[in-house]
Amino acid sequence: MALMPKRVKHRKSQRGRIRGNATRGNRVVFGEYGLQSEQGGWLSAQTIEAGRIAAQQYIRGEGKLYIRVFPHKSVTSIPLETRMGKGKGEPEFWAAVIRPGTVLFELSGVSEAAAKMCFARLAHKMPVRVRMVKRS
Repeated sequence: MALMPKRVKHRKSQRGRIRGNATRGNRVVFGEYGLQSEQGGWLSAQTIEAGRIAAQQYIRGEGKLYIRVFPHKSVTSIPLETRMGKGKGEPEFWAAVIRPGTVLFELSGVSEAAAKMCFARLAHKMPVRVRMVKRS
């Protein structure tokens, strides 16, 4: 079950660019440990779901996993070998825009060693460099 908005005002969005560090969503709020991005980029809904499954399989109902990002951006593409012009293309997938410092996932109710192992598995699924942070 991939994440996507229920309804949007505009189906297609411009690509934009990622400038600066995250000023919101950059602290651990809900859990005790967090997975923080060190790079900017896009996280597709499929990537977020793959991370959720990997984390939940590891913790097996012991702790609680919080997903702190949501894919609001539609990413469009046109078929290969299409001539120039003829419009923008259809939305292919939904992505969350990640700035450096954004907390992606949080864990509570597990030991620090278990959180470290869980986030190590999660990091393999992520297209950006990440690190583990504690609640301050």
